[in-house]
Amino acid sequence: MKKLIAISLFSVLLCGTLFAQKNKKTTSPADRPKLVVGIVVDQMRWDYLYRYYSKYEAGGFKRLLGEGFSCENTMINYIPSVTAIGHTSIFTGSVPSIHGIAGNDWTDPISGKSVYCTDDSTVQTVGADSKAGKMSPRKLLVTTITDELRLATNFQSKVVGVSLKDRASILPAGHNPTGAFWIDDASGKFITSNYYMNQLPDWANRFNDTKPIEKLITNGWNTLLPIDQYTESTADNVEWEGTLKGASAPVFPYDTQKAYAADHGSLRQMPFGNTLTLDFAKAAVDGYKLGQETSTDFLTINCASTDYSGHLVGPNAIEIEDVYLRLDKDLSTFFNYLDRKIGKGNYLVFLTADHGSSHANGFMQANKMPAGILSQKIESNLESLLKQKFGADKLTFGIDNFQVFYNKARIDSLNIDFDLVKSTTVNFLQKQEGVQYAVDQDRIEESSVPAVIKEKMVNGYNQQRSGSVVMIPLSGWLPHYCKKGCTHSLWNPYDAHIPLIFMGWNIHHGTSNQTHFMTDISATLAALLHIQMPSGCIGSPIPEVFDKR
Repeated sequence: MKKLIAISLFSVLLCGTLFAQKNKKTTSPADRPKLVVGIVVDQMRWDYLYRYYSKYEAGGFKRLLGEGFSCENTMINYIPSVTAIGHTSIFTGSVPSIHGIAGNDWTDPISGKSVYCTDDSTVQTVGADSKAGKMSPRKLLVTTITDELRLATNFQSKVVGVSLKDRASILPAGHNPTGAFWIDDASGKFITSNYYMNQLPDWANRFNDTKPIEKLITNGWNTLLPIDQYTESTADNVEWEGTLKGASAPVFPYDTQKAYAADHGSLRQMPFGNTLTLDFAKAAVDGYKLGQETSTDFLTINCASTDYSGHLVGPNAIEIEDVYLRLDKDLSTFFNYLDRKIGKGNYLVFLTADHGSSHANGFMQANKMPAGILSQKIESNLESLLKQKFGADKLTFGIDNFQVFYNKARIDSLNIDFDLVKSTTVNFLQKQEGVQYAVDQDRIEESSVPAVIKEKMVNGYNQQRSGSVVMIPLSGWLPHYCKKGCTHSLWNPYDAHIPLIFMGWNIHHGTSNQTHFMTDISATLAALLHIQMPSGCIGSPIPEVFDKR
């Protein structure tokens, strides 16, 4: 009898095991998520994840940290740390020396004219009667992870880029996406260029026709919480904060309709610019059926209002705290939307930043921290010195991105020793207040600069698009135009330490404090998706993301 019972139990267990194996979802090494969503929060310092943590709601940043894998020590490995380079480096896994995007702008070495990173005179605006759409990715010299996904699926995967900023939509989306869209300030509409398409999709026109900006700014901008709860920020009115258009002081509440009427670009400095961007991203998911057909699709999103507001007031303002609390709510809404539309666990999201930011100079000095403002006369005094020494003027085109651009054609025509011009420049810059290092990029191996900074200089130096001499200010020192608010561009952790969190499809919960770099993001995505890395990628997959122990 006992033997019969044992046999019966064994049969039941065996049948159950076979049933479970039959119904168990099998995974192939080539499986991919339905949708990849890359969110780049512009100017987001890593410490914002924790500074406002107690006030975040469950579904936004807390969900990312609670469900996702956070790479807590992710650094930018080049200079200058600016928007165009950051977005390009995230999605190419490369650096300016290779991918060619050497700044938001750079100086043409032949003409001396300023070159914008995505400007393209050969294309036309689609969706508005302005020049804001005369843009394309043609200056990008390598492929992106979004390009590689398109190539891997024989262009069946759809790729869409969305941002208020043209460059932050265009460069992540790559060379041949389904579409890239950005805002036209004059009309208040999302637009594109005929590099991508000859007319806006119907879904985009419908979105624009609802006049979403008017709805977002109707009730003004007051703090989300009672203002006395913004204990992570300074007082509401301090002298180092800039002021929103139409306001007499940086003080809540703001009349957003008045600000927008004075300058349509002021929307970018309000938290509602992020809301608008994520709402348009949802419209793109619906309109293109992203993640809802057979191939893996890729949506890139840049939340840019964090950058514009940060530049205006600096990272310690109540305005910035409120921008992040509102972004947190917007992200929660967006993730819930993806859960419903794509299915929780069916999409892979990563959130990072293109760069961080300094503190405002006034804030630092008020709190006895190292800081200062570089002299506005450095450029003109350098030109005067070179004229005095070499007997000729206009030997430089100026200083941009903390780099000196030279008129090499003029220097050559006058038979002036270019190496001597550069060494004279280096000696001059090293004597200026607030300058820690000055280096001839072509002789960088001879400089007495710490290796970690030297590597960032090399990575950021593109011989055709960068200045030949670079200067590094002291910690906390800002350009002359930053007497209010803040900026970024440097190697320091406040500019170079960025958040990086993966969440969703095939991602386990965890954290790592190992050092990783912005250029590792695309390599990690390529490994997760089982596709080739971008053509200029120098990064490596992040091992901890794959280690599920």
